[in-house]
Amino acid sequence: MAESSPQRPAVTRNRTRSASITQALKAIPLNEQRGDAALSPVSSSPSDTQGPRAPAVPEDSTLRSRKPAEVASAARDAKKGRRTVKKMSAEDAARYRSDGFWRDLRTGKWMLIPSSSLPLLVVPWLIYLNHRYILTNPALPLYLPTFLRTLLAQFLGRTDSSVPFSWSILPVGTLNPMEPFLFLSGAVQKSAASAMDKAGEGAILAGETLYKRDFKDLLFISYYIIFFSFVRQFITMNLLAPLSRSLGIARSKTERFTEQGYAAIYFSFFGSLGIYVMRGLPIWWYKTSAMWDTFPVLEMPALLKAYYLLQFSYWLQQTIILAARVEKPRKDFKELVAHHVVTLWLVGWSYLLTLTYIGVAIFVTMDVSDIFLALAKCVNYVDESLSAPFFAFFVCVWTYMRHYLNLKILWSVWHEFELIPEAARSSFQPWRETELLNWWMKYQIFAPIFLLQLINLFWYFLILRILYRAVFLSQLADDRSDEEDEGEEVLEETKAKAE
Repeated sequence: MAESSPQRPAVTRNRTRSASITQALKAIPLNEQRGDAALSPVSSSPSDTQGPRAPAVPEDSTLRSRKPAEVASAARDAKKGRRTVKKMSAEDAARYRSDGFWRDLRTGKWMLIPSSSLPLLVVPWLIYLNHRYILTNPALPLYLPTFLRTLLAQFLGRTDSSVPFSWSILPVGTLNPMEPFLFLSGAVQKSAASAMDKAGEGAILAGETLYKRDFKDLLFISYYIIFFSFVRQFITMNLLAPLSRSLGIARSKTERFTEQGYAAIYFSFFGSLGIYVMRGLPIWWYKTSAMWDTFPVLEMPALLKAYYLLQFSYWLQQTIILAARVEKPRKDFKELVAHHVVTLWLVGWSYLLTLTYIGVAIFVTMDVSDIFLALAKCVNYVDESLSAPFFAFFVCVWTYMRHYLNLKILWSVWHEFELIPEAARSSFQPWRETELLNWWMKYQIFAPIFLLQLINLFWYFLILRILYRAVFLSQLADDRSDEEDEGEEVLEETKAKAE
């Protein structure tokens, strides 16, 4: 790593307040690149920059007065900084280049390369369709050519092959091995006698198919980890990267723009879906008492279960990428890992204990706030002058969703847990449907939500501190930066040495 000057160069001191908003956006969980537009040209190739080069710095008398050894040292440092940035650019390119399907599978690069994750998505569907429409299809003889149908009839001892007959390679009803990977498991039929649920909202109709927890849910989650890996990389590489170039975003910021663009798409979809799912539940807009007096929720509508398991898949996929360091780690790596681990803890336990109502409520608080965070960052990359109003609106949404509503949920856990019927909280045996909670589970439920709130408060403190400096003190202070931008800092500092 190139040497760093102990003092930041003077070129960063006189920036506008829109640049201060840029710094505020970097201190929030979906972290960003720290380089400035003025520093984006990091390669001598014209294709590496957006727009014309900056004019040459006029020669200064202080430069002529410096000793030759000092000038030579500064030049070597600058050259070393350029080599560092070029090396990092080559590493970035290699990270998204396939090494072959099997090697990508072994190293985990398939999570970053759509051409390697696509076969993992397609093959289960081919097996499923082959099993359903060929191996277990009793009408298969009708689709065979005449000579094959004649041979099959002779094999089965039929004298007239022209008469339609049923036959399948495997017995009809044989379990399709791919079905639990692709579709929900644990279906039960709601009887007419119990069509109304205990909350009495009447959203569940007689004859509607409901779903219970099932061990095969793990297979469903594993497949959709692959699904989200493919969708994420396909959208960022084939849709958002070209959009970034068409908007004139600097090459050094393209990766961050595509990441936040995908985040905006994902959270917009699942934030809206979460609100729609919540709308059909008795907890609509944080009626917290219904999280407890309807317990246990042993049977779920298909949409609720699919929403929950897909969210579990997404967060598990994000955690794998972080923990396995498939992508280059950020400066807030530890905070992000802690956030994802706590989220998985919360999702896993709430699903196991049938506390899905409280899980949906927390998902909505996270997803809706992240929509505006990602949009604010994308707008900041396109035009910094427009980022301030987006950022201000985001801070309002974040405050309400991530703090007010989360604190309301925490209050409910602490004060309304006893609304659960006493018979349903007398013994902890989660493998049984009637004994899922005990008295101490109140603290187990409270703990992950409280830890999530502490992480949110840490980020909230950074947001408000930088916002205060930007608005009232007009000071620019970057609390953290990404590792991949250190090369650009080296260039900035070595340029200052040479001047």
